[in-house]
Amino acid sequence: MAQDNGPPNRRRPDPQNFQPSWTRWVLWLLISAVVIGAWFYIGQGQRTNRPQALSYTAFKQQVAANNVAAITIEGQQIRGQIKSSRTKQPVVFTTTLPPISDPGLMKLLEAHNVTIRARSQETSIWTRLAIGIIPWVLLIALFWWGSKKMRERMGNGGGGGGLFGMGKSRAKRVQKINTNVTLGDVAGCENAKRDVKEIIDFLKEPERFHKLGAKLPKGILLMGPPGTGKTLLSKAVAGEADVPFFSISGSEFVEMFVGVGASRVRDMFKQAKNESPSIIFIDEIDSIGRARGAGLGGGHDEREQTLNQILSEMDGFSPREAVIVMAATNRPDVLDPALMRPGRFDRKITFELPARAARLAILKTHGRKLPLADDVDFEGLAGRTVGMSGADLANLVNEAAMLAGRERHDVVHMSDFDNAYNRIVLGAQREELVNEDEKRVIAFHESGHTLIAMLLKHTDPVNRVTIIPRGRALGATQQTPERDRYNLNESYLKDRMCVMLGGRGAEKLMLGEVSTGAAQDLKQATQMARRMISNWGMSERIGPSAFIDEEDHVFLGRSMGQPRHFSEDTARVIDEETRKLMNNAERIVDELLEQHRGTLERLANALLEKETLEGAEIKAIVDAPEPDVLRQQQAGQA
Repeated sequence: MAQDNGPPNRRRPDPQNFQPSWTRWVLWLLISAVVIGAWFYIGQGQRTNRPQALSYTAFKQQVAANNVAAITIEGQQIRGQIKSSRTKQPVVFTTTLPPISDPGLMKLLEAHNVTIRARSQETSIWTRLAIGIIPWVLLIALFWWGSKKMRERMGNGGGGGGLFGMGKSRAKRVQKINTNVTLGDVAGCENAKRDVKEIIDFLKEPERFHKLGAKLPKGILLMGPPGTGKTLLSKAVAGEADVPFFSISGSEFVEMFVGVGASRVRDMFKQAKNESPSIIFIDEIDSIGRARGAGLGGGHDEREQTLNQILSEMDGFSPREAVIVMAATNRPDVLDPALMRPGRFDRKITFELPARAARLAILKTHGRKLPLADDVDFEGLAGRTVGMSGADLANLVNEAAMLAGRERHDVVHMSDFDNAYNRIVLGAQREELVNEDEKRVIAFHESGHTLIAMLLKHTDPVNRVTIIPRGRALGATQQTPERDRYNLNESYLKDRMCVMLGGRGAEKLMLGEVSTGAAQDLKQATQMARRMISNWGMSERIGPSAFIDEEDHVFLGRSMGQPRHFSEDTARVIDEETRKLMNNAERIVDELLEQHRGTLERLANALLEKETLEGAEIKAIVDAPEPDVLRQQQAGQA
């Protein structure tokens, strides 16, 4: 159902740029007054002679010489004419009476038969008009400017103007012609696209579903981590649907004044009902949909009233009102239970971080707009970007294009993607910050990580190791999983702990002491060991039990000071088992590094020489036989 927007050539005025007609009349009146006044002043100056200023003494001398026939006194000013022997026309003069009285002036004038005229001091009509009109014009202009600013700040964004527009909805009406995003532009969300495609078909062909007894869902909740495509999918729905689409953010409902949010909710649903079938999209609904009465100090009256109004409006839909509410959030755990029940949000669509195939599709979608070189391998890049969201991948492609432009490349090469990946994951390459001794420590540290990862069976392959400082890291060992892992077994976790401790073990073996560079490794390894013991039941002494330390979020409604659900004796056992796991991992690392000490030294020397080693170079060094073994082989052949 398409909306009739009137004749195609008729353009509707923009309410934000609309100005009342009376302001234009006032502007034209002011301009006309200025033009007429200037013309009158210039004309008067051309038609009359300019008066010549005389001193008071010279004026009395001219009177005594019978050169003055008549004068006009206007306040303190005296104007008259002096007979001139040079020209036929008299000379107009003006003088000012002194502040002290002169009784002899009148006698002098009467003695020489000077005609005296007196005139009250009055301002000109133009001066009176200016004094009377200009203040009103300024007041009207100030009032109009203040009213315009009030509309912009207090409600004009949603259509209503001025102070009375605060309660108007700020939802933006999105038409199909105003968006170029379709479902084909959304990659990696096939299940979500299938669900929303069904809703779009329902809106376009309701009879096909009604004859089967199906009812239109009232609400669709899009849940998932940030950057996984929730808002992008809503834009695609706006681009695909032939129905009015109203988009608004949850934060736009809440204002300083109580009741404004509820008023905006009523106005938004009224607009949507008047143009049904229609779709309302509320982004970041958790800003107004949090559990009522939760948190330290109680709830928030304005936010709770807004939420109550949303619940009431969604319950009030009649069967003939085809209005669907779509909402997006990355915090479904804090939403009010009344908002989550069927009848409000009947369908919940979960977004997850994209799998390898989805990452490949996303990279191709964003990369099709770039001029790519022949060496670009999106397959390998998709395998390395485990844990990245769709927004991260889009940023990766854009960063590669930026780096290619900075290097003045004609096309985007695979090296640009590699540099962009390192820049995002590790940070920008820093200037030389370490001396040769510290570089040697870093080389042995990273070589330890690399060697343990290559020797153990249940680890991810190493594709690169570097000692070039990037971001906050002085070096890095990159591992690329062969497949996405959703279920981690005990063997993988133990080997992963050994890899984390490999850097510290190499420092201890080759340098005789450890450094602070292993602080983050120890932290991650300890957390993993504790979770294995207390969360995942990977300890024979603890058994199949889970002792999880709940994180209290008092401002989200969790209770403060929640008691621990296990005893102090159990906590001591968990600490002992965690320490046992860490000690076993350290023992395995020390034995492997001692057995392959030569290989560890060759890796470190290669890193000191080249600073970065790729996967093939690492494999060649590790697969080479140890010097002792090589000497035994040579002796046996002899």
